[in-house]
Amino acid sequence: MKPRDTDTPFPMTPADLLIENALVVTMDKDFRVIENGAVAVGGNRLLGVGTTRDLKEQFRPERCIDGRRKLVLPGLVNTHTHSPMTIYRGFADDIPLREWLYDHIFPIEAIFTDPENVRAGTRLAIAEMLLSGTTTFNDMYYYVDEMARVVAQSGMRAVLNETIIDSPAPNSPTPAEGLAIANGLIENWNGHPLVTIGIGAHAPYSVAADLVRQTKALADRHHLPFNIHVAETRWEFEKILRQHGATPVQYLHGLDVLSPNMVAAHCVHLTEEDIGLLGTHGVGIAHNPQCNMKLGNGIAPIPQLLKMGAKVGIGTDGAASNNDLDMFDEMRSAALSHKLSSGDPTVMDARSVVEAATMGGARVLGMDGQIGSLTVGKKADLIVLDMDKPHAFPFYNIYSLIVYSLRGSDVDSVMVDGRMLVEGRKLLTLDIERLYDKLGRIARQIKKEAGKLGIVNHH
Repeated sequence: MKPRDTDTPFPMTPADLLIENALVVTMDKDFRVIENGAVAVGGNRLLGVGTTRDLKEQFRPERCIDGRRKLVLPGLVNTHTHSPMTIYRGFADDIPLREWLYDHIFPIEAIFTDPENVRAGTRLAIAEMLLSGTTTFNDMYYYVDEMARVVAQSGMRAVLNETIIDSPAPNSPTPAEGLAIANGLIENWNGHPLVTIGIGAHAPYSVAADLVRQTKALADRHHLPFNIHVAETRWEFEKILRQHGATPVQYLHGLDVLSPNMVAAHCVHLTEEDIGLLGTHGVGIAHNPQCNMKLGNGIAPIPQLLKMGAKVGIGTDGAASNNDLDMFDEMRSAALSHKLSSGDPTVMDARSVVEAATMGGARVLGMDGQIGSLTVGKKADLIVLDMDKPHAFPFYNIYSLIVYSLRGSDVDSVMVDGRMLVEGRKLLTLDIERLYDKLGRIARQIKKEAGKLGIVNHH
């Protein structure tokens, strides 16, 4: 057989896009950081991640983007939010959670949570998240079918959970109707490339034991995420302890619902036994540092949870209790709050925090095989940040730069599932200007009705 001519080049692989000459932070298992790096995209997948020199020899792209003075990261994963609640941003601030929820939010939601407002709030949330680098979010709310349509139209990725609660919900007067809605959502959105349906039980204090079991069984039957708020406040902790003789985590353990598909939001008030249970059962923790601080709820024992093997992601919670959906802001708060509360500047180091916002969040949602790192074969969910800014110079540790210096407003481009959704800081799939007018009208209506009900926050 004739020997191969070593001067003959290998055939080049076609690609849709090559981002070249960039600083690429992969967040892969080896935490590779590639200077003068490149990322090749084909369809909705990552075809290549390596040096610009290597990838230019390997791929023949339809389009190239020059990444000089740019940083390429996996898209951020927001593990807990309530996106339609952007319409209540700043509505009820500087008050304790129980008063905030029962005296302000629940009454006004009963009036204004309808399909039209859910669509508007979700659009605003998606615009804010995309422009600040979030490519996947995990949401608990109502009228999830309306939310799913907005997600699909925008091109973002989301896990959407119909919230089940004992009291009448805006779109389901009874829990049985809520479960029926959830079943319909599972059927309607099965196999969608961007929308994953999950099941949400509101909280141990607002959902009866049998209903918690039913919602978890439904999630398990369809291999879906199961979301629940857990141990968010001292009030909740003491209420469950008084009623059931167990902490919220121990109570849920008794109901046999702790498992790897469970996403437990907040987890602020935990005992050592609770931490062990969550770790042993591989529960996913959605850590919401800013919301927990703003409502005075405390700081979750995240370093201890990580030591015990719990999966930890970062979430913003809703804009009514945060008040923004910027994951860069949330990362910084996560790092700083744990150093302050522990008196130890080494805890929640910058790399651990970036990991929680990317691969950690993907693990919490059971999507770590698809998203969370720049790894060949994974979905092409990535963000490009402009480092040509005074606050980005100089840098010695890229993770420190990301957590302590960079901002959501530094995000230049966002790709989800191989589709560019933001480029040059411009949204490509949402008309934000039209949305502002609509939201202004909604806000005026909310203020008027709140005044009638006497629930305006005058602080």
